[in-house]
Amino acid sequence: MKRFVLAVGTLFLATVPAQAQSHAEVIARATRAAPPAMQADAMVIRMETDGSHEVLRDGSNGLMCWDRSDEPTRSFSVQCSSEENLDRVKQNRAWNMSGKTAEEIRAMRDAAEADGSREVSKFGSVYYTLNGEDADSANIHLTLAVPFATAESLGLPDQGSYTRTGSWIMEPGTTSAHLMLPGR
Repeated sequence: MKRFVLAVGTLFLATVPAQAQSHAEVIARATRAAPPAMQADAMVIRMETDGSHEVLRDGSNGLMCWDRSDEPTRSFSVQCSSEENLDRVKQNRAWNMSGKTAEEIRAMRDAAEADGSREVSKFGSVYYTLNGEDADSANIHLTLAVPFATAESLGLPDQGSYTRTGSWIMEPGTTSAHLMLPGR
């Protein structure tokens, strides 16, 4: 009996550092999208396919980060945003992992927008996204959530281009309205 308990105890202790290391790696990967000054104090979550989440590390600065590289059509992708956007992030995750086509997902989002069930991002919150074929080739992409804003309400155009400088509003007048910040 003592040998059995010792073997089980040794097995348990041997697995603890591996789990801690994997959490450390997940945390380091997810926070790559955050501004360097915010990385150490950001909350890190692991998203499940149904949109539920597990907190891997509590944060103290209001920023949360997660890895979304497992979503269809993504290679390397991590994202950070305000903790206040968690409900919207969970909703997006469930749709993105639903197995439906991009057109079907867009239809689900449009239906939620129309019936009022679309979760709304906090006005003025930033989404920091790092996308690429791998971590080394990934580029940062920033958007600023401005739900329901229009060109008239903000004095910015609602048309733009990734090749020219300046910001513009995408999806104006909807819960998804956001400012594009090209070249960031």
